[in-house]
Amino acid sequence: MTGGGMTVDEHDDLAEAWSRIQDLVLRNDVRVEVSEALGLSFFKTRALRRLLPRPLAMRDLAAELATDKPYVTQIVDALEKAGLVTRSVSPDDRRRRIVALTESGRTAAERAEEILNRPPAALAALPPDDLATLNRILGSLSRD
Repeated sequence: MTGGGMTVDEHDDLAEAWSRIQDLVLRNDVRVEVSEALGLSFFKTRALRRLLPRPLAMRDLAAELATDKPYVTQIVDALEKAGLVTRSVSPDDRRRRIVALTESGRTAAERAEEILNRPPAALAALPPDDLATLNRILGSLSRD
């Protein structure tokens, strides 16, 4: 028995299952694929993706990205230079700058979403019965 009331074998099975989940999700490094496909750093890609639903004020974009405004200014400068975003003055407050995707920026952000939301090949290759079982198990793990 281990400290958590599990046998050693149960603990080993749990550790192995967790390791495999991490392998599947965390080591399936689509960040590199997205960066290479778009020719942008992953952080710039994140900024584009945050702008997909709607244009944002610079400070709101900084909050969405959990970073400071000076760094967002650098990111937006680079994205604007690449023709992926535009910056305009807010009609409500002339001190605020609004960042919006251009058509090229929207295309890039949608491509990033497509890559990031694509299931790993190993998961897509599961037989339907195994996928149904996995969904059932994951559903039971995610219930509050």
